[in-house]
Amino acid sequence: MKVSGLGRLVVGVSLLLIGGDKLASQPAVNYHLIKTVPLPVAEAPLPGGREYFDYLYVDADARRVYVTHGTEVAVINADDYSLVGRIGGLKLSHAVVILKELGKGFITDGDGEKVVIFDPKTLKVTGEVKTNQPDTDALVYDPVSKYLFSINGNSKNATVIDPVKETIVKVIDFGGAAEFGVVDGLGTLYDNNEEKSDIVVIDTRTLAIKARWPVAPAGTAVALAMDTKNRRLFSAGRNPQFLVMMDADNGKVIQSFPISAGVDADVFEPETGLVFVSTREGMIHIFHEDSPDKLSEVQTVKTEYGAKTMAIDPKTHNVFVSTSDFDPPAAPTEKQPRPLPRAKPGNFRVLVYGR
Repeated sequence: MKVSGLGRLVVGVSLLLIGGDKLASQPAVNYHLIKTVPLPVAEAPLPGGREYFDYLYVDADARRVYVTHGTEVAVINADDYSLVGRIGGLKLSHAVVILKELGKGFITDGDGEKVVIFDPKTLKVTGEVKTNQPDTDALVYDPVSKYLFSINGNSKNATVIDPVKETIVKVIDFGGAAEFGVVDGLGTLYDNNEEKSDIVVIDTRTLAIKARWPVAPAGTAVALAMDTKNRRLFSAGRNPQFLVMMDADNGKVIQSFPISAGVDADVFEPETGLVFVSTREGMIHIFHEDSPDKLSEVQTVKTEYGAKTMAIDPKTHNVFVSTSDFDPPAAPTEKQPRPLPRAKPGNFRVLVYGR
């Protein structure tokens, strides 16, 4: 069919507009450091004076950021970054979850083998649930069963907790060292198993394992996030270092991307369609979900060594990571052939990245 010059012009403009719409649908991504927030030394030092930090958690409505730090949790204002308060008395803090409907906050204490309960308004500890599981680590709330799942890493299991009664419902054996988990809001918990390099799929109603899915080409499965609308899982692993996008219904790996060393967290942001992956090497890899079957890497942000965990404020889209200064690694030994640098106490800080 012959097309007139005017017709060709109309078609060309139409294609340009379509392309422009597609580009406009992708958020402007230019993350950069906007604030460094030094935090005080924990009031109670860890044995040997060592430094330790793990997960961060943003309570967007209350405008608070919970930062785990050794024997305490530091709480900072999400807008002016001032120190709001500290929750102490822990042996080794790992993760925080706030349940607004109950007016309760929960902290996993790895060395204390318990989940500590506190009042988010006063930051006062109000109770605890003893898991009696070493490495009581990640913490996930399921809105369907209304249970909390304490993921006990080296204990290779999860403690299911009734947050209202503050009692243990069940302990689920994961058959390997467990890491971070996510829920789909429909009654399924997905949990990375670093020892088996797979994802364990749990029915949150029956508390039974219903599937296991390998995460290859990713190695040791550590970080996990989910796009619940499009039923996509984003699992990131070490050795080999990859982020994989998976179908949350059948476990099929759809795409994979190489990432830097020491991944420990990833987050999916529904509003922007962005996936953030943070690593110990000091990188945040940012991907955009162009479609349910296609990710594109849109930016790699250089942070600082050790900034391996993160949280995102959905209101400002700011990214929070934490780190410290580090000593050089110790000499290799037969037991530890590739020792990592050790964090120095007294230099703990939160880094805030914005667009």
